[in-house]
Amino acid sequence: MDLDELKIGIEATSIPPFKVGIESVKEYELQGYDSVWWFDHLMNWIPESIWTPDITELARIVKSPHELYDAIILLAIAAWNTKNILLGTAVTETLRRTPASLAQTFLTIDHLSKGRAILGIGAGIAANILPYGIQWSKPVSQFEEAIEIIRLLWEKDDKVDFNGNFWTMKDAILGLKPYKKRKYPPIWIGAHERRMLEITGRLGDGWLPVTIDPDSYREKLKVIRASAKKYGRNPEEIVPALYCLCILDEQSEVCHEILNSPLMKIFAFPKTDEDFKRYGATHPLGENFNGTRDYIPTRCDKDTVLNAIDKVPTKMLEDNFLLGTPDEIIGRIEEYVRLGLKHIILCNVTYLADVHKMNSSQSCMTKVLNYFKSH
Repeated sequence: MDLDELKIGIEATSIPPFKVGIESVKEYELQGYDSVWWFDHLMNWIPESIWTPDITELARIVKSPHELYDAIILLAIAAWNTKNILLGTAVTETLRRTPASLAQTFLTIDHLSKGRAILGIGAGIAANILPYGIQWSKPVSQFEEAIEIIRLLWEKDDKVDFNGNFWTMKDAILGLKPYKKRKYPPIWIGAHERRMLEITGRLGDGWLPVTIDPDSYREKLKVIRASAKKYGRNPEEIVPALYCLCILDEQSEVCHEILNSPLMKIFAFPKTDEDFKRYGATHPLGENFNGTRDYIPTRCDKDTVLNAIDKVPTKMLEDNFLLGTPDEIIGRIEEYVRLGLKHIILCNVTYLADVHKMNSSQSCMTKVLNYFKSH
């Protein structure tokens, strides 16, 4: 793929105040970003137990890491206040937001945005489900059934019946059609494990993993494409994307200092024990810890967190961030492009460790954007 075909997205803020967030989305559109995304969480990845001034100066400004607006509402308002930029969730799920509700919601946003909505979706994470009393059983099977329901409601013109293991529908109908009767919003799936990758090949329009190393990206994309062929689909019609946590500075050594800060190491906690074993380690929250299916930030006290972060392998962190100067970041992205990447989403987390780096790190992001837009 030519570099000028690569689409560049950016994560939008979900924290108050609202006006700052919506103005930033307008600015991203003016800068030339192709897409903007919201992570759909009830709570943040960062435990409030370490959201303290001795860990991050942001704690003096933002009271809680869990102070988050509803992503879908933000997306809808942004749709009404922009003209060209694509808008998506990275990612939502089908337990808090049921399949029928999501089907209607994203068709509504499709109309508000005049065809710019992307439904980024996954099987869910424990932090958004278990603390809130929501039942969660066989998440991958439940997810697969939910995507089938969404597509069924979108594609059927008459009443729908569905008898599944998790949902049953009788005489259900969704009469709303896509904006100007164009295509339905694309479904991009946040998949990492093999079965989710195979579902992506069968039912997805795009693949949206969180930062993974290039070797893993190559192998997982092969699984998706093989699955697409198995089900008679054109693998090239599934967009290979990548959501990247980024640490940027004009000096590479500064990025490595930031990488070793407590808040950066927290981003390893949603990984599985199997992921840690690839780096010769055991998950710091316990052997057989199952990543996003076990990790609940509000249940992690400060001592537990501080003890655990010391056990996160540095190489694992390096592989799970886009890290470095603008030129180094560009080189990493080009490596993924050679593997098939077509759409990258940049999420700047530099300022979590050093709030004074907020503007300078965003300037580095702009340099990366401008490089690819100039090709």
